[in-house]
This record gives sequence, C-alpha cells and structure tokens, in this order.
Amino acid sequence: MPIWVDADACPGVIKEILFRAAERTQTMVTLVANQAVRTPPSRFVSSVQVAKGFDVADNEIVRRCAQGDLVITSDIPLADEVIEQGALALSPRGELFTKENIKARLTMRDFMETLRSSGIQSEGPAALGARDKQAFGNALDRWLQKQPRKGI
Repeated sequence: MPIWVDADACPGVIKEILFRAAERTQTMVTLVANQAVRTPPSRFVSSVQVAKGFDVADNEIVRRCAQGDLVITSDIPLADEVIEQGALALSPRGELFTKENIKARLTMRDFMETLRSSGIQSEGPAALGARDKQAFGNALDRWLQKQPRKGI
C-alpha cells in the first residue's frame, strides 16, 4: 500500500522520516503539492505537482488514493474524504484519523473556524516538537509493520 503526502503543508522533518522509511521498507511514497517538491533520488519516492488553486492537491490525493493506503495530512477535511474511501490518514503529529474519530475532529475544526471568522483570536498549532516527531515515527512504523512485504 502506498503513502500519499499532502506535501504543501508537511514539515520537512516529517518528509525526511518518510523518505527513510520508504527506503527501509520499499514502500512507495508520493508527495503531492502545487509547487515543485524536492525528493531524494529513490525508486520509492516521487512527487506530483498539480496546478495552483484551492484544494487542487487535496483533490488529486483523493482521486489517487485507494482502500488501505496511508495519507499524511493535517487537513481534517482531506482526512475525512480519504477515510470515506477506505484509506487511513495520519497527521504529522502522529494522530491517526479513523472512522471513529474523524467526525469529532471535523466538528472541532469547523467550530474553531467559526470562532476565527467571528473575530475571536485563537492561537495556531504549537511548533512541531520532538514528541510530535516521535509520535509520528511510531504511528508510521505501526502502519508499516501491518503491510504485506513484497519486493518491487
């Protein structure tokens, strides 16, 4: 099963973890973005550049992902869409979005958006820290361990 990355907002350190995991496990990782994304020379890592525009990269990920694939994103609506298709979604902070928790996360996201649009100031997410990177790496490893091994 491949990994799809919402690369426009994915932190560089998370991409590096994904690149190493792709090589180690021979898992295809595809970064999707509306700008050119640098990738290491690898037969397991590629990128897709889409046109600029609202949700163009998200729509491309939804179009390409399939049941059992993993999508790396912090975009809650995108996570909801790929879960509807049977894929899993993992945030760069290591939170696995599932059918059981995505609707609550989407409701909270919409609530916070309503507050911001009404003029109430809220802080953005905290900077990605060491615990976040470790949580991401651990969640990624758990997913990778469940995948069937096959040579490419």
